[in-house]
Amino acid sequence: MIALDKIKLENQLLVEEAQLLYKARFISKDQLTEIITSHPALKKQQNLLLRIGFALLGILLYSSICGFISFVGFSFMEDDFEIFLFLFAAVGFIGAEFFANQNYSEQGLDDSFIIGSQLVLFGAIASITNENELIVASVATIVSLLTYLRYLNRASIIIFCVASTSVIVFGLFELGIIAKSILPFIVMIYGIGIYFACKRMAINLQFPFYQKGILLVKYYGLILFYFSGNYLVVRELSIELMGSEIAQNSDISFAWFFYTFTFIVPGIYMFFGIKLFDRALLYIGFLCFVFTLYTIDLYFLEVSAEIYLIVAGLLLFTVAYFSIKKLKDKREGLTFQPDRFTNSTDFINAEALILTSQFGLKPENTIDSPMKFGDGGFSGGGSNGGY
Repeated sequence: MIALDKIKLENQLLVEEAQLLYKARFISKDQLTEIITSHPALKKQQNLLLRIGFALLGILLYSSICGFISFVGFSFMEDDFEIFLFLFAAVGFIGAEFFANQNYSEQGLDDSFIIGSQLVLFGAIASITNENELIVASVATIVSLLTYLRYLNRASIIIFCVASTSVIVFGLFELGIIAKSILPFIVMIYGIGIYFACKRMAINLQFPFYQKGILLVKYYGLILFYFSGNYLVVRELSIELMGSEIAQNSDISFAWFFYTFTFIVPGIYMFFGIKLFDRALLYIGFLCFVFTLYTIDLYFLEVSAEIYLIVAGLLLFTVAYFSIKKLKDKREGLTFQPDRFTNSTDFINAEALILTSQFGLKPENTIDSPMKFGDGGFSGGGSNGGY
């Protein structure tokens, strides 16, 4: 199924682990060089800016090939535009196969052909089905999943997440008004379901190079679970999709449930993020908490932005202060000690900059005094007794 060399994929994982160990100062530069030399890996671009540049170059190459096909083919088939879309998609997949055979993975050029071929194919399906959203989403779900399994392109797994959610949403739309009313609960079940499914798959994973994609789907499930039950999202979608008009003294159905859900879920995420030492889960909890504050401010608070920011800043400062005070002397578990797998130099420099700007600390100036000590001279008898 997979188009990439499995041995080089495994070597890529070993090299990435060795680079992490080198950054954490567990191995030396010579040991890292020896590991990289003895384990030939895939041609992967680590620099994000260079990868974006190669992706733009790949877009230019892909569009040039499709433009040449259009220039030649339109003289024979002027009315069959859908056929050209399928041809363009085929060109993209052929290019993806070529780069996979050359051991390119997430290098930029291959990204353009992999993502472009899928988007063009989805456009072709939409064209021949009169833009039937359910059919397009279903095809996108299957194609993006197969594309990820073959090329390990993480953008494809993101397309799979969005497309699979769209299948559920559009499918419920087809079932009528009752299905629309239970849409948030169905999507919540789907989100938490894929989270636990991916968690179980990660334990019994046979091919470790699929782990990053499984993690993406798992954390997407958590994000989807929260936003599908957030009061703001449910209220606005009820107005938009179901045409509901909420009177001044009324509210949406099950409002008490969505109030509670909006407040509790971010706290649960942060609690288990700390308990399980899961940094990504903790970050998701913080982001959901920020959106919860936005929801509260939008519907329930009528204060100025200045007061809101001051209170939020004081709250964050209090939490940070007591957390640091509690954790600064701990050596195991959740601590405030520097993480060896994270480069803390930037944080140290930022801390020094903040201290300098807040307390006005300046570097010590050395002033040359005109009074010379030793051997007498200007100030009196020195070691030689002369004046």
